[in-house]
Amino acid sequence: MFGVLVVRRPDGRVGFLRAFSGMLAGRWDIEGFVPPLFDREARARLEPEGEATVKALLARSEALGSEPELIALRAAHEAQSARHAAELSALRERHEARRKQRHARRAELTRTRPSPEHPGVPMDSHPPGERGGPADSARPLAGPARDETAARERRGSADSMDTTAPDTRDEAAQRAALHALDQESRGDKAERRRLEATHAEERQRIEPQLARRERRLRALERLRHMVSRALMRRIHDTYAITSARGERRLLRALYERGQPPSGAADCAAPKLLAYAHAHGLRPIALAEFWWGAPPPAGGRVSGAYYAACRDKCGPLLPFMLEGLQVSPPRTFVPPPAAPGALTVLFEDPWLVVIDKPHGLLSVPGREESLTDSVLTRLRARHPEATGPLLVHRLDLDTSGLLVAARDSRTHAALQSQFVHREVRKRYVAWVEGLIQEDQGRIDFPMRVDLNDRPRQIHDTVHGKPAVTEWRVLERRDGRTRVAFFPLTGRTHQLRVHASHPLGLGAPIVGDRLYGRGGARLMLHAESLTLQHPGTGAGITFDCPAPF
Repeated sequence: MFGVLVVRRPDGRVGFLRAFSGMLAGRWDIEGFVPPLFDREARARLEPEGEATVKALLARSEALGSEPELIALRAAHEAQSARHAAELSALRERHEARRKQRHARRAELTRTRPSPEHPGVPMDSHPPGERGGPADSARPLAGPARDETAARERRGSADSMDTTAPDTRDEAAQRAALHALDQESRGDKAERRRLEATHAEERQRIEPQLARRERRLRALERLRHMVSRALMRRIHDTYAITSARGERRLLRALYERGQPPSGAADCAAPKLLAYAHAHGLRPIALAEFWWGAPPPAGGRVSGAYYAACRDKCGPLLPFMLEGLQVSPPRTFVPPPAAPGALTVLFEDPWLVVIDKPHGLLSVPGREESLTDSVLTRLRARHPEATGPLLVHRLDLDTSGLLVAARDSRTHAALQSQFVHREVRKRYVAWVEGLIQEDQGRIDFPMRVDLNDRPRQIHDTVHGKPAVTEWRVLERRDGRTRVAFFPLTGRTHQLRVHASHPLGLGAPIVGDRLYGRGGARLMLHAESLTLQHPGTGAGITFDCPAPF
């Protein structure tokens, strides 16, 4: 990043200063550019010794981490853990199969088990007068009837003496079978405990040795980080930041918790203001621009102007500008010339499909002034509609097809199609430059730039998958007309995939975030195919690009 500061000298003459961010060609000082903010003599005393210490600790850490003994222990521990997991998994599967067999056997034995109070009578049968018998059958008898009943019971008891023995033997056999099942269950648990104990014993042969070496390595890493942080604190203290009023503060005093990020105060803007303050020059106007190949994360185009970064310069610049008359920050406001009525392309009891003009928000913005949007207009047009209405969104600067659902059920059905990538979309755009290939596929992850919202950047660690297929339609006047087929729906996906070197390396014409801006963003959602949520039929909507 380069910067230019227009200044006025005490004699009224106007001139300019120039600076670069960080180092240029491996050097802090280059003739014609303002110098860095730090005390160069103090830094020259600190850096060689401090960096040598950090490098020595790093070398020791790398040597310790590459010792054959540690590598062998890690490999053995990994193999052992995998074997233990496989053995436990196999044992659990075997025990689970046996448990199901025991469960089935217990159920079978319980169904046929005789009642302990009445041998020979199933568990679900009851003698007269007990649980479910007639109410009068259990009343006590008197007189001759009682004597006759007693005699009958004595005769019946005598007659049944020879038949109870088999039932008693069956009951004993069933009890023995149930006991055997319980013993088998206990045996499985004991087998698992024995295996776990064996595993624990085996781990004790490796883990203590491995833990000792890993602790040494972690301690060395902690020491290196402590020394590195201490060195950075001392380096940060070589920076003295001055405001336009002449007030001076240490760099660390301007950041939360006294921890400036790496490279703080090395950007072009702080360098320029510091030089102007130190030499009695009155700042008039400041601009920073990117020149050259974009950074690996993307988000920068050669020749385009950018605001100061938030994490490094954000805490510095307000203090450095104190004492100057500063214009209010420029904020983007959507153009007020958005059409007064939505262009409805299709409408039925389930759907509304519109042609969104560029410059109209899909949903209201956070600021009170940004209430006009497709959503608010649809709410006014269809007050009877329920649910969220909009199924998807288009960027403020993008025009084209936008689908809304008139009820919650339809919205859920359509959103499911978008989530499962069942909707086919086609966008048309003009991009800067002539694309050599005729078609291709762009696939790299993206995330929001936390220091420069709403820009998105390429990030292989924290980014989400983003895939776009494309095909050249036309080449004319140093530009290329391209059809994009997004397979995912990340924010600014097509704009980033067009501008980033891993994509087309050609910003979309008129892109104010990823290119040089213009009258409008030449990106239009031209075609959309989905399954109609009411009829189930496939349906395609087309809206030719206006450019």
